Amino acid sequence: MLRRPAPFRAGAGSPESIREIDLGLQGGVIQSRNDGRMSFFRRLSRRSPAQRSGPRGKADARLYAIGDIHGCLDLLDSLLRQIEEDAASRPPKSTYIVFLGDLIDRGPASAGVVERLLGYRPSGATPVFLAGNHEEIFTRILDGESAILADWLKFGGAECVESYGLDPAALKRMEPDAAVEQLKAKVPKAHLEFIESFADTFRFGDYLFVHAGIRPGIDLNEQDQFDLRWIREPFLSFDDEHGLVVVHGHTIVPEVEERSNRIGVDTGAYRTGVLTALAVEDEARWYLSTAGSPAPAWAGDASLPREPR
Repeated sequence: MLRRPAPFRAGAGSPESIREIDLGLQGGVIQSRNDGRMSFFRRLSRRSPAQRSGPRGKADARLYAIGDIHGCLDLLDSLLRQIEEDAASRPPKSTYIVFLGDLIDRGPASAGVVERLLGYRPSGATPVFLAGNHEEIFTRILDGESAILADWLKFGGAECVESYGLDPAALKRMEPDAAVEQLKAKVPKAHLEFIESFADTFRFGDYLFVHAGIRPGIDLNEQDQFDLRWIREPFLSFDDEHGLVVVHGHTIVPEVEERSNRIGVDTGAYRTGVLTALAVEDEARWYLSTAGSPAPAWAGDASLPREPR
């Protein structure tokens, strides 16, 4: 089973080296905006305008946060075009495009997604890449942890190795160490170095961006890297405030889940054909997505297994 590694590797894989990008904290008032293209999104707790007091983004900056891509290159290209068009239609500001992790696995084009984003240099915007649990497993395997290869192939790794030109069935028949060597030979060094460079958290005003979530009751500076990449409960059902609004992916929701203390934006791109981005500017939030586009032929298989919690 895909379990927590013990111990973590020194450097990129240890709790002591959780990589964080901090743009400072801002206070303010929130106004949630829906432009009509995303009518299926709903607030889970609606408040009157007089009651809307809460988070805002960093002053004089704009941010777009993209949910779990999972090897869906065509959806990624479509959403990036929307983001770039949306940003161009607004007054110029410092702009960040945050990728919430799980770029790879499950969908058909993991290698293509990594190659696309490795060289992504959007005009007037800074890309920020966060590590998900699927990136963690991928790098652990390439680092020689062959014992988890078979489980990874069941939970999205098969599609990933196919995108690198390997036959997952053939890998399953090989000795694990030999299979890992085959994978290492196919994954470009630049891809691995790029993935290993991903951060774990990103702060933007009153928002904290992370792949999976945080552990309630633990100071934000003391969070364990495993929780940031893997947690579901008790994070998902926790109702009290965290000090920041946590924006996350990792757990698939049928529509954006917007609560007072967290926002979940993983709309299951590899299953549904819907890849979603949250936008934040000052007190405003809005959403962009690939909803309304024809679902790719490979999407919609709800029977695909889900990694253990």
